[in-house]
Amino acid sequence: MSQNNKNTQNNIKEVKPFDFRVSVTTTRRPLGDIKNLQDRQSRIVGGKKMSQNNQNNIKVVKPVSFKVSMPTIRRPLGDIKNLQNRQSRIVMDMDIDRYDRDNPMAVVDYVEDIYSYYWKAEDSFKISPNYMVNQIDINEKMRAIVIDWLIEVHYKFELTGETLFLTVNIIDRFLAQQPIVRKKLQLVGITALFLACKYEEVSIPVVEDLIIISDRAYTKKELLDMEKLILDTLDFNLSVPTPYVFMRRFFKAVAFNSMPDKKLELLSSYLVDLCLVEYKILKFLPSMVAAAGIYTAQAVILQSPPHWSRILILHTTYSEKDLLECSRLMVEFHRNAKIGKLNGVHRKYSTSKFGCVAESKPALFLLQ
Repeated sequence: MSQNNKNTQNNIKEVKPFDFRVSVTTTRRPLGDIKNLQDRQSRIVGGKKMSQNNQNNIKVVKPVSFKVSMPTIRRPLGDIKNLQNRQSRIVMDMDIDRYDRDNPMAVVDYVEDIYSYYWKAEDSFKISPNYMVNQIDINEKMRAIVIDWLIEVHYKFELTGETLFLTVNIIDRFLAQQPIVRKKLQLVGITALFLACKYEEVSIPVVEDLIIISDRAYTKKELLDMEKLILDTLDFNLSVPTPYVFMRRFFKAVAFNSMPDKKLELLSSYLVDLCLVEYKILKFLPSMVAAAGIYTAQAVILQSPPHWSRILILHTTYSEKDLLECSRLMVEFHRNAKIGKLNGVHRKYSTSKFGCVAESKPALFLLQ
């Protein structure tokens, strides 16, 4: 390991196995009245209302952005203008929402519009797979160290899967536009987690807990200043599709002609989680990562090439051939998951809570 990587690992504090409680400053009212609006807005920074003096003392950090060249990513089964036609065929041919018509939480009347937005947005918000060339003081290895640490923090706080994937998305989109010194990289990570919690969670960790979990490497003011810098850099765009939202949809397609398969879902989630720390996976769109995760998980369970059904081709828009490159990378990640120090995902999915799916045999035959 190079001297730079050693210094980085020393700067980034590992999660210590201590107990802490995540305090909640207030109970959020989903349909709160207008008189609470001002209080909610005042809590958006730091988890509690700040005095006018404190607000004046916080220095606004203006972003210094740089341009990153964006490669063209081709959608394998037709461009975006044909998506509506494909979705119409899906509704007419194979309705995967037929059992959720009476479930208001499934928002069946709007699900096609929601995912139509996701398909378009993943193209709009795609991250350059070579943005690190514009970073002077950090590299791919340092990114992996921080994300592996955040996976453990996320697990200890018992946060949702959406939060973890949005956290990593925020980190990558921010780093693709903003140069950062290595001593601030962990601050970027913990602040991205804080923002993702605000967007996805009902009860969020307070700033003090995040400072503690970072071994007090940063102050509250530094975290709040970084929060403003990230939001300003990203133009407050946090409504972005991640592999998680596509997997949730694709699982319904898998279960169209059968009962939901919990092992398949856990194994798919494990393989896609392994991709979070891997910089090279950024070359693939989130929907492809999600589809390849399911395809590879099927191969692991069967230990033979899986049948990528017509309904999966329709709903994912990817054929088996389209998924092979991404799937083979996942097989390599699976094979090397327990090797080295960055094995937070492997330890997480080796527990009984996640069905010990990390101990499954990799689908090495896909590499041939």
